[in-house]
Amino acid sequence: MSIVPLKKVTICGLAREKGVVLEHLQALGCMHLLPLKAAPAEIEKVASPHAADATKALQFLTAVPPRRKQVRRDPDFDVADFVENVTALRDSLRDARDRRDFLQNRIAGVEPWGDIDFPPHASLAGYRLWFYEVPVKHLDSLQALDIPWQIVRRDHRVAYAILISKHEPADTLLPVRRTHTGALPLRELRARLEETEIEIEDLLGQRQALTRYIYLLSRNLAEAENRAALAHAEQQVLADDALIAVQGWVPADTIPQIEAYAEENSLACLVEDPEPDETPPTLVDQPQGMEAGTDLTMFYQVPNYRAWDPTWILSASFAVFFAMILADAGYGLVLLVGLMLFWRRLGTTPRAKGYRLLGLALFGTTIAYGVMVGSYFGFSPPPDGFLARLHLFSVDDFDTMMRLSIVIGVLHIGFANAMAAYAKRHRRSALSNLGWIAGLAGGLWLWLAPENGLPTAPGSALLALAVILIAGFSSDRPITKPSDHAWRLLDGLQSLAGMMGAFGDVLSYMRLFALGLASASLAITFNDLARDAVAALPGLGLLAGGLILLIGHALNLGLSLMSGVVHGLRLNFIEFYKWGLPEEGTAFRAFARKEVEL
Repeated sequence: MSIVPLKKVTICGLAREKGVVLEHLQALGCMHLLPLKAAPAEIEKVASPHAADATKALQFLTAVPPRRKQVRRDPDFDVADFVENVTALRDSLRDARDRRDFLQNRIAGVEPWGDIDFPPHASLAGYRLWFYEVPVKHLDSLQALDIPWQIVRRDHRVAYAILISKHEPADTLLPVRRTHTGALPLRELRARLEETEIEIEDLLGQRQALTRYIYLLSRNLAEAENRAALAHAEQQVLADDALIAVQGWVPADTIPQIEAYAEENSLACLVEDPEPDETPPTLVDQPQGMEAGTDLTMFYQVPNYRAWDPTWILSASFAVFFAMILADAGYGLVLLVGLMLFWRRLGTTPRAKGYRLLGLALFGTTIAYGVMVGSYFGFSPPPDGFLARLHLFSVDDFDTMMRLSIVIGVLHIGFANAMAAYAKRHRRSALSNLGWIAGLAGGLWLWLAPENGLPTAPGSALLALAVILIAGFSSDRPITKPSDHAWRLLDGLQSLAGMMGAFGDVLSYMRLFALGLASASLAITFNDLARDAVAALPGLGLLAGGLILLIGHALNLGLSLMSGVVHGLRLNFIEFYKWGLPEEGTAFRAFARKEVEL
């Protein structure tokens, strides 16, 4: 598994062939397009590479229960027209519901005033009526007004007062804001509400009728995606009245197909290697069965094109970290049995098969590690049995587990630096990564040597070598004048400040020991509680003990699963990526057709 080498390809042809050229490139499906012109200034004119309208239309229809009997074949079905009709129906339904909500709110505000027929504005000599719901405790505020007012109704809580004025009274005139009643009488508002509710009912009927085309829409969603991708590509092509130019990154092994297509259609084709200052997108070679590992690699950060593919080490280290956090063979066996029950169901697609293999690796490693620490649902194996001979160490052995966690952290971060040095092997800064490896190894030696009766001199020598390599070779600053040597040294000294960060990153691996100990301790605690319940309550205690075991271990397994996934990935994405993949890249997005499923 590796990062696929790319070439930059530029294709030129006649302007009238733009649509045909793009359709053929989309059919080839091997080019990551590069924009050769600026996007439209108006954001609404920027074409989306995805069929967002079609996806929203499908979501709009699938949310309707119950659905009509599905139409499986319709030669006249046009996905673009259908999506346009569904979108218009969705907008109409939203508008009608907004209008209904407004009318309901307006009716609630007008009902206390009764069914009022407002006289023509001219008959009031320019005066208007302003409505207020004044709390009874604030009735004194009406007496202080210098404009005409009248209470038309009151109850134990509110007095309904009308003020008469040519202009709207100030907000501070009364302790409450005025009530908005509008110009329509109550009966007209109710009539319009009834019409709106009937309209909504009709629209919902149309929506349910259209659910019979959900199958056809979902099957032809790929065609909508293809049209959207084509429209997006047209905005990236450089074109004038005579010529067009299409440019993009193409995997090196597909160059013969591009050149053959260009030659057959009399198109100009230029193939170039990436320039040193260019950063092509990252395309990871994905062998069958490793889809889940590739997804994990791309989940947090896309590796830089000139970096290395961490999929194998990420998958392996994630399995080890997950196992150390669960730290119980019984829990691993439960998870493995659950995986086996859904094994065939998880094999429907290549991606699902990849996740199935990842689960097998995680749970198998958990069982193996649980056997080594001698934990089976919190119980230890019999001391004279076969499993006892496989019991190599215990999670409650603080000294051993602490050393194991630190050693794993040093090896993990050291491997990250080694791969980073390999990726930068043609640059002087690769030596700084070797310096970090020397520093990690030297620090580990100085920590372990006294306890094992070993001399500390090798550790000190490794640390001295680390300081020299980090300070002297961390910078790739070009030398154009004598002062640049000093700047390089200053960059190296700044890099040395990362020593404390490296120390902290190694200590982060202590969470493997801490979380594993927490999982094992909880399992033992629930076992003790169940044993005490059985001893304290003869008969009924057996049921109580069983419930404690079942609920307690289910809770502990759930917490351990969450910790294993979160912290197992965290150590990879934060600590490991920081040292091994410091530069982020962009994912390769192939301009390709999606096949319509029929």
